[in-house]
Amino acid sequence: MSAMLEAITLAFVQGITEAFPVSSSAHLLLVRLIAGWQNHGSAFDVAVHVGTLLAIGLYFYKEIVKLWLGFWQSLLGNPTEVYSKLSWLLIIASLPVAVIGVGSHYFVAHPFNPTLTIAFSTIGFGLLLWASDYFPQHSKQLNQLGWKDAMVIGFAQTLSLIPGASRLGTTMTAGLFLGFDRNASATFSFLLSIPAVIMAATYESYKITTLSEVPLNWPSLLLGIGFAALPAYFCLHLFFYILNKMGVVPFVLYRLFLGTFLLLMFL
Repeated sequence: MSAMLEAITLAFVQGITEAFPVSSSAHLLLVRLIAGWQNHGSAFDVAVHVGTLLAIGLYFYKEIVKLWLGFWQSLLGNPTEVYSKLSWLLIIASLPVAVIGVGSHYFVAHPFNPTLTIAFSTIGFGLLLWASDYFPQHSKQLNQLGWKDAMVIGFAQTLSLIPGASRLGTTMTAGLFLGFDRNASATFSFLLSIPAVIMAATYESYKITTLSEVPLNWPSLLLGIGFAALPAYFCLHLFFYILNKMGVVPFVLYRLFLGTFLLLMFL
């Protein structure tokens, strides 16, 4: 029973934090450190990410359908005005994390000092997020995105491999610094997370099925998917509401508070 409660708690934390620029992986690690729980393994991590992927897919299903159609129409020589181009830009932006992610996997999974790494990256990337929202002019829309912009945002996504950085936070920061408005930056960031999560989940699933001799705990995995998907879907609505009303300041303040708390608690 306690194992099931741990799975539900961790999945719920994943679902909430994946929808905000606060680093879901950092929060999962912190919950385990504070509660003294053991790692539930790679299969569970894949399950909770599949849950949040389902939530993102449901929230952006209209855009995903248009991107899929636009991609195939471009191959058939009849590209759409916006979504054919955007589908290829998402592919371009996904290349850096696909290459760098594999090579840095061990160091990301085993940071020298997890708590200290999370604390400093939470504060540092939080300040960068605030600066990106405060200083540049944000007038560009998603249809103005070019391949150079996509590459910059793609390389920014590789920084999310650092515990505490946040995939949404790093890619949104890059988009805002490039002059895109908040909604455009956030939308491209969430769409970009889809191929990244699919690649990571596929890679981890391959390792689990070919290298692991431990049987899969299917009840725990299904709980992980369900209890990550539900809060993630509702928090996506909450995120865009906060973003349009108050910008990124609430998330920056949370990151500064959390990072400072970690430094005071664990140093």
